[in-house]
Amino acid sequence: MISTNKANRREILRGIGLSIGLPWMESLASAAEVSPDTGIDSPRRMAFLFVPNGVHLPDWTPQRSGYGYDLPHILQPLSKVQEDVLVISGLTHDKGRANGDGPGDHARSASVFLTGSQPRKTNGSDIRSGVSVDQVASRLGGKQTRFSSLELGCEPGRSAGNCDSGYSCAYSSNISWSSESTPVGKETNPRFAFERLFGSGTVKEQDQQAEKRRILKQSILDFVLEDARSLQARLGKNDQQKLEEYLTGVREVERRIELSAHADEQQYELDYPVPNGIPGDYAEHIRLMCDMMVLAFQTDRTRIATFMLADAGSNRSYRNINVPDGHHDLSHHRGDANKHAKIREINRFHVQQLAYFLERLKQTKDGPSGSLLDHSMICYGSAISDGDRHNNENLPVVLAGRGGGSIDSGRHIRVENETPMCNLFMSMLERFGTPVDFIGDSTGCLPSLTI
Repeated sequence: MISTNKANRREILRGIGLSIGLPWMESLASAAEVSPDTGIDSPRRMAFLFVPNGVHLPDWTPQRSGYGYDLPHILQPLSKVQEDVLVISGLTHDKGRANGDGPGDHARSASVFLTGSQPRKTNGSDIRSGVSVDQVASRLGGKQTRFSSLELGCEPGRSAGNCDSGYSCAYSSNISWSSESTPVGKETNPRFAFERLFGSGTVKEQDQQAEKRRILKQSILDFVLEDARSLQARLGKNDQQKLEEYLTGVREVERRIELSAHADEQQYELDYPVPNGIPGDYAEHIRLMCDMMVLAFQTDRTRIATFMLADAGSNRSYRNINVPDGHHDLSHHRGDANKHAKIREINRFHVQQLAYFLERLKQTKDGPSGSLLDHSMICYGSAISDGDRHNNENLPVVLAGRGGGSIDSGRHIRVENETPMCNLFMSMLERFGTPVDFIGDSTGCLPSLTI
């Protein structure tokens, strides 16, 4: 889903029912944005990516701390962006533990991931958790962009019913919470996310225009050509090329959405019905959603995003990587080496998609200096450590990006045992320009993000 504001500092291309945000271009930048005297560069962004069922820690955790650590098997896909990544060991989500509430670890893991708050055990309408870090940032800093935040996912989940030992499905299906009782629904259809990102007017008007384009078999770019030609005349040579590359990229994402929507959805067996427009290829589904986040950040449509690669306790199979077993079933490995091998390949597959996202951010120039990745903080991980033990300490966490130069990346750091993961969120909010006194069970900031 996308929460909406009207403000946007970027110039846009307009068409009937469309509003295509543009990336930063020197020809259109204000003096303040490029002035070396002000020190103003590009805004900072945050994204949070959730994976379920924990990881196989022996193949996740680097052996050495500090710089120049060797990437273990699961993290090897990050080799091209290793210098932009912090691997953090030792963080804990205490409120993901039962604390007297009995079974339901998976539901708690999603609910606590960004809130650090103990969810009320109920499968009724009286759900309660906490405000998530993305929505704290959205409240304090989201008004500067058209969309205050962007919530994406790959599995639709359910908003009611019993999904995990007496916990409502709302807990398992959401990581973003705008209030203690209000989860923020996620968009799982790449086509809908794309159209909301570039649409204008009411949702009904956007849907009508999208249907018209599909009937006419026209791209969204066909509707803004006149505005694009007018803009080209105002740009310098480098920015003309940049605009052309950007629009080509938008069209390529649009083309992939159309191709994936018509692909054979039975290519892989799925655990739920696939709505029209959702790719049958899981990897392509994830990457299209990553592309949505890149486009949203590049055009400054939003600076805050969350993405659930799968819902808590997901038992999706991974036939695309020759793992036909259900993920959740495998996570209860009981020390079985064969299951360990399969789990680590699922974990590595997820990290491959993270690497795709980070590399796209790194390749995208942002502002007068640096890339989107330089100006972002991307938190990836799970609120369960080992899927068999269902433990919530020593969580698998990666923080990518340099936070506008405020993070000393390229290291593996170990924090003191039982350090709340919310301390990381405190540090991210501070760097985002939206500091708070506390979030969840935080006890302060993490000093080790810089040295």
